[in-house]
Amino acid sequence: MKLSGDVAILRLNNGKANSIDTAFLDQLERFVRDAPDIGARAMVITGYDNFFSAGLSLPGLFGLDRDAMKAFITRFGAVMLSLYASPLPVVAAVNGHAIAGGCVLALMADLRIMSDAGKIGLNEVKLGMGLPSSVLEPLRATVPSSSLRTIALEGHVLSAEDALALGLVDELCPRAEIDTLALERANELVKIAASGGGFAQVKTALRRPVLEAAARTAEEETERWLDSWFSEGARRRIAELVGKLTRK
Repeated sequence: MKLSGDVAILRLNNGKANSIDTAFLDQLERFVRDAPDIGARAMVITGYDNFFSAGLSLPGLFGLDRDAMKAFITRFGAVMLSLYASPLPVVAAVNGHAIAGGCVLALMADLRIMSDAGKIGLNEVKLGMGLPSSVLEPLRATVPSSSLRTIALEGHVLSAEDALALGLVDELCPRAEIDTLALERANELVKIAASGGGFAQVKTALRRPVLEAAARTAEEETERWLDSWFSEGARRRIAELVGKLTRK
């Protein structure tokens, strides 16, 4: 994490493809917690090279039993929602591929800027997996209802242009310009927030029903998500994918 004026910038770099594991969540959790303490008035989150994040670290998670996987996905949801709930403005600079959990991370921001260097999407259903409430409720609140079929039910991995058309991202720019543009947009939000407590009040009020809905259904949807994760079809597809990833 570094501070650029009023903006805290987190450039995630967690190994191959920026996959999400416990170390990734630790880093993100510290960022959300510590950014206000170092004087940040907005946050920018980005990745490295052509990866924002390719999603959960499937090779490391595939062998977990149900209890261990429940603990991980519960923490995943809690960390993501802590970012979603932050009263500070949050900009996601989606510098490259943002797949599955990487797309979830982008969804937690107030503004998503995407480069032309990657693809984005929630492809879990194509692996036989569902989505927990920590994903479903922010998604429902973020994209138009007409886009939910394409994004969530069909699980398409989208080009930046298609993601913009569906409302999954807000703005596009060339890869070489995304860091500069994200910082500019974050500073614009800082100016709005600096005019008083209105930004934080409105953001908190808008997101409270989403967070409450996620909490109400968390236990039920987590168990249903685990049922899908451990289903025969999902295990077969995930095993195939893990095999390809480990061979690479």
